[in-house]
Amino acid sequence: MKLLYSILLGIIQGLGEFLPISSSGHLALAQTLLGLEVAESNLAFNVLLHLGTLMAVFIVFYKDIFELIRAFFSLLGKLFHKNFKLSSYTLHERFVVLLLIAILPLIPAAVLSGYIEILMGYPIVVGAILVLNGILLYVSERFATGQKDLENVTPLNALVVGLCQVVAILPGLSRSGSTITGGLTQGFTRPVAVKFSFILSIPAILGAAVLELPALFTEIADTATLFTYLAGAFAAMIVGILAIKLVSWISEHATFKGFAYYCFAIGTVAIVMGILQ
Repeated sequence: MKLLYSILLGIIQGLGEFLPISSSGHLALAQTLLGLEVAESNLAFNVLLHLGTLMAVFIVFYKDIFELIRAFFSLLGKLFHKNFKLSSYTLHERFVVLLLIAILPLIPAAVLSGYIEILMGYPIVVGAILVLNGILLYVSERFATGQKDLENVTPLNALVVGLCQVVAILPGLSRSGSTITGGLTQGFTRPVAVKFSFILSIPAILGAAVLELPALFTEIADTATLFTYLAGAFAAMIVGILAIKLVSWISEHATFKGFAYYCFAIGTVAIVMGILQ
């Protein structure tokens, strides 16, 4: 893979992972246009792109993540002493519980993802799912008046958001868009929906990287290839940080309708491209 292509795909990954436009769908379309093999056939590069976007989340939310790690261990102490009352937990301990509940649906998603990835090679399918993603974003604005902060989010609310993350294994359906929409339908405030979505992405991205980790040791044959792949990962990290900041700003000052219109347009282009092929 050329260095320029690696950086370009890293930029697409960084944007698509956090903007509600689907990184998998855009990577599939970009690789088709560039004449590259689809993502699942280059697992080592995929792993490093995922790790790049994971670093972006850690950098932006390092304070929250540090507090959540502390809360996890204090929560274990309370559970050891048979304190199972959610109302008695601190805000961060409560957040840990909600995240753990939202993570549960990822188990069947990990099993299904291997069967779904084959769809990435079909631009018509990816385009249709991108249009669907646009519809979901457009509709989500109708639910953007929620008042729930983390103190009021229930375990059932968290589970619904986790289930929304499962459907996002479809190439073209945004993980961040799906989980933010899920949070909005459950009455989350927009900032809470965005923060919950991005922090929830940590186990999702980390899990995907761990499952493909052996590819790092089998597919990277030389230093030049490693450097090329790392350049893409670095681009994904830098652009990912900017994308997180942008979505956080939009959640407080604007709407996601612009992303919906974009998905309509790029999805239509992908469908036409697939027909012409």
